[in-house]
Amino acid sequence: MKQFPLYQLDAFTSGPFTGNPAAVCVLKEWLSDDIMQKIALENNLSETAFIVPDGSEWLIRWFTPLTEVDLCGHATLASSFVVMNILQPGRETVVFGTEKMGVLKVRKKGDMFELDFPADTLHKCTLPDLIKESMGKDPLDCFMGRSDYLLLYRTEKDILDLKPDFGKLKKADGRGVIATAPGSDTDFVSRFFAPQAGIDEDPVTGSAHTTLTPFWSGRLGKTTMKARQLSPRGGYLECTLTGDRTLIAGHALLYLKGEISI
Repeated sequence: MKQFPLYQLDAFTSGPFTGNPAAVCVLKEWLSDDIMQKIALENNLSETAFIVPDGSEWLIRWFTPLTEVDLCGHATLASSFVVMNILQPGRETVVFGTEKMGVLKVRKKGDMFELDFPADTLHKCTLPDLIKESMGKDPLDCFMGRSDYLLLYRTEKDILDLKPDFGKLKKADGRGVIATAPGSDTDFVSRFFAPQAGIDEDPVTGSAHTTLTPFWSGRLGKTTMKARQLSPRGGYLECTLTGDRTLIAGHALLYLKGEISI
C-alpha cells in the first residue's frame, strides 16, 4: 500500500469557503497517469496538483476530474503555499518544472503568492454558433487565446446575468470560455466556463488571467490591474503584465491536510 500527503486549500481568497479549492498531492515519484486521474476524480475538485521533488525544485502536473491540463493557476498557487509554508518553511520562492509550459516561478509577495506565467496571445475571431447559442447573450466581441475563447461584454451586470447552457457548451471546441467586462470596483471582472474539461464554472481561474491580463492591459493602457472573478464563491487577483510574462498574485488558505492510501 502506498501512502502520501494530501492538502486542500482555497486559492485566490483571504477568507474561508471562498476562492477556488485545490488539492495538492505530494509524491516521491510520479504515479501512473491512470491512478493520478482517478485520484483527481475521487477528490472531485476543479483541479488536483501532483508535485514531485526535483533537486532543490519541484515538478508539477494538474488534473481535473476528467483530464490532465497544460496549466492551472490556482492549484499552482496552492502548491506554492504547501512548499513554502509547510514542506520547506522559510522559502521565499519556488520553481516548478512542467512538461508543456516550461519553468513556472512563484514568489511570496507580502502575504500573497505571485505566479510568474507566460502571457497568452489573442486574435480576433468569429463567435462560433454553438457558443453563441450556449451563452444566451451576444458579446461585443470574440477572441481566441492559447486554448480558450474570450468574450467581451459591456458591463459587470452582463457577466453576472450569464446563464450558459452547459449541455451545449460542452460540445464546443477549446478548453473553455472566458466572459469578461470592465469592473465596478476593479479594473475588470470575469467568469470562466469549461464543461469541456468537466468544470461547468470554475470558481477562480489563474490560467485564464494569462489571457485576461494582456487583453485588458492593451485596452486600459495599464500594466498592473486588480481583477475579480464573479463565480458564486468569488475570487480576487492582482495582475501585472511584464513583457511576455503575466504576474498573478493572490492569497491561499489551508483547509485540510491528510493522507491518501492506495
